[in-house]
Amino acid sequence: MAEMKKPKNPEKHSTYLPLDQKKSSKPFHKTPLLDQLESGPWPSFVTGLKRLALNNDMMVDLLGQLEHSYKTRKGYWKGGTVSVFGYGGGIIPRFSEVASMFPESKEFHTLRVQPPAGNHYTTDMLRKLSDSWNKWGSGLIAFHGQTGNIMFIGTTSEKTQHFFDEINEYGWDLGGAGPCVRTGMSCVGAARCEQSCANEPKIHRLLVNDFLDDMHRPALPYKFKFKVSGCPNDCMNSIQRADFSVIGTWRDDMKVDQKEVKAFVKSKSRKYVIDNVVARCPTQALSLNDDDTLAVDNRNCVRCMHCINVMTKALSPGDDKGVTILVGGKRTLKIGDLFGTVIVPFMKLETEEDYDKLRELSHNIIDFWAENGLEHERCGEMIDRIGLSNFLEGIGLEVDPNMITHPRTTSYFRSDDWDQEAAKWVQRKAAG
Repeated sequence: MAEMKKPKNPEKHSTYLPLDQKKSSKPFHKTPLLDQLESGPWPSFVTGLKRLALNNDMMVDLLGQLEHSYKTRKGYWKGGTVSVFGYGGGIIPRFSEVASMFPESKEFHTLRVQPPAGNHYTTDMLRKLSDSWNKWGSGLIAFHGQTGNIMFIGTTSEKTQHFFDEINEYGWDLGGAGPCVRTGMSCVGAARCEQSCANEPKIHRLLVNDFLDDMHRPALPYKFKFKVSGCPNDCMNSIQRADFSVIGTWRDDMKVDQKEVKAFVKSKSRKYVIDNVVARCPTQALSLNDDDTLAVDNRNCVRCMHCINVMTKALSPGDDKGVTILVGGKRTLKIGDLFGTVIVPFMKLETEEDYDKLRELSHNIIDFWAENGLEHERCGEMIDRIGLSNFLEGIGLEVDPNMITHPRTTSYFRSDDWDQEAAKWVQRKAAG
């Protein structure tokens, strides 16, 4: 591979400034192991840390501690308690166990700040945030952490309150950390994606605003995450990562522009369409006719989005749009990874009454989990422990067979008494 070329005007790029021009007072520690990470063809985080260290003594000692960790193969950070007035969460405390060796980085706390719905920023606001962090912190920022927050990494206990007060003054708030409702996430949605089936920013803000107190003052068994994806592509990975997943969908027929289908077949060939679209439909709901039109068995379509993603001009979601609600997704904790379980197959979100139903459902779920969940137990793990039928009864939601395709064969939840509940559903349908 060719070597990375340095910029023609290195004086404009502080990454390449000579060390004798650095403004921080502490000399750099020797970092031979970290230096190796800069030797490859790709950009290295080490280069970014060194750039910040040119003007920040905290980053100088951070590099020294990181090098020390690489040598000993041990981590030297421990937790504690750091907060701002009135809040109990939003800050990840980090205290160094080798502070005597690296005193400037003896405290290196992280502040989680909530991003705007869909991660919409203005350049002016990004500059304000950066200036505030350079003033009160290390300058190291991550857009974004796994929870969706803007991660402002590296400050002292004394400066934490100052930074929060400053950014709060121009409209920003801390996110969740600890056993609380965590910062919500939503995709860019209708702002840039033509597949959007829901009003993602509105759902996002509705849920966050409703549970802001539970986010700032941890009082739950463990963490609870909201994630909103505007279509079944689920760009937020909400099925795997969210305790409460909202995914846009449709329940009428997928829209097909046969003229565009023919144009696509002509440009790509019949073989390409059959091999890459028709054959890859998981339920064999597609077929290519002799006249190069596409036949869709909408009854068996499972909204996987593959055909729509490939033939974007020809295929698009239907007009009867709404959302599907899933509960219980999470990564490994007590019982391993869990996908979210569908509890509401389809919900319209058009009127304020519809949004009130969504709010009521979210409150019922969190209240039930807060009362019945064990310490350090995610909502999905509680459902696995008590059974889905008991959970649905606890939140006042009627069982619907459309919640899952094969209740007897799935391994994601216990189906105790499922047949009895399904019989009740049939009786309700027959009665009304």
